[in-house]
Amino acid sequence: MTRLDGKVALITGATGGIGTATADLFAEEGARLVLTDRDGAALEELATRLASSGADVLPVRLDVSSAEDWSAAVEAVRERFGVLHVLVTLAGVVDWPGIEGTTEEGWDRVIAVNQKGTWLAMRAVMPLLRASGNGSVVTTSSVLGLVGSGAAAAYQASKGAVRLLTKTAAVEYATQGVRVNSVHPGVVATPMIQEILDEQGDQQPDIVRTPMRRAALPHEIAPAYLFLASDESSYVTGSELVVDGGLTAH
Repeated sequence: MTRLDGKVALITGATGGIGTATADLFAEEGARLVLTDRDGAALEELATRLASSGADVLPVRLDVSSAEDWSAAVEAVRERFGVLHVLVTLAGVVDWPGIEGTTEEGWDRVIAVNQKGTWLAMRAVMPLLRASGNGSVVTTSSVLGLVGSGAAAAYQASKGAVRLLTKTAAVEYATQGVRVNSVHPGVVATPMIQEILDEQGDQQPDIVRTPMRRAALPHEIAPAYLFLASDESSYVTGSELVVDGGLTAH
């Protein structure tokens, strides 16, 4: 029996590096998938590939910062599957400037996607998760939701907010059949930061601060989401699963 057998899982940001790796792993482990992303073409390509391997996949184009899009997505899930067991929030954007360099437009964009988008996701799907009797929410914070870096002010603010939003949701739903936990990746070689990694290599500051002295690959992060989505983590809620090569160990 596979680890997600019988479960329906919704993944936001499914066409990103960690999103695709997580979708692949969840499909291997028997989940029926609701894959969402703003990039409709990439989403259809991913869904077609997974379906050709035997996965039951529903692609839904979605802007996570839009309440209207979330309402439509939930209706699509109800019509196709009638139930939802797992929510994984992987949609995210980054803005690198510090306090004085961050523009109001940049701040609002990051907060809308990373922070508001996570809350909208929880609010929209929680009735389905509660009805399942065994739901799991896995949010994506970051090591930069735990420690400061001196840059990326909007991104760090949003990821710190996701961390505590996760904890308060965990407390709120602890007796309602839904667990809520966060994953905190370190440096990951994804399209979001690949240009920086290509330019700076192992001299990229966060890699220099990482004891393992390398970036993770997306498939090294995906198992964290699998564990928290599966029944193996049945007594885990409100927790932070850090996958950072030791970056926050010192």
